[in-house]
Amino acid sequence: MKRYFLATTILLFVAFSLNSCRETNKEEEKVEETVEETGDALENAAEETGDALEDAAEETEDALENAAEETGDAMEDAADDAEDTMEEGVDEIKENTGTGGTDDN
Repeated sequence: MKRYFLATTILLFVAFSLNSCRETNKEEEKVEETVEETGDALENAAEETGDALEDAAEETEDALENAAEETGDAMEDAADDAEDTMEEGVDEIKENTGTGGTDDN
């Protein structure tokens, strides 16, 4: 009877030990899978963030270039207008002083 009881006890002990190892392995696999999925998600998020930053930098660069061109054009137009105004003023002075100039009429 002692042998039967001892054999049954050893058999149950081995059965429970193996079963708990399987559960641990499954849990470890789940944890590893979750960690891997989290790592992939973080990597994808980092790539998307990098892409968004690159796009924003390119758009900012384009906007600055356009603004510089428009500012340059506006300055040229203002300089042309100022030059025309000065020439008109000089002509007006010449007309009023009788030293020449062209009549606007």
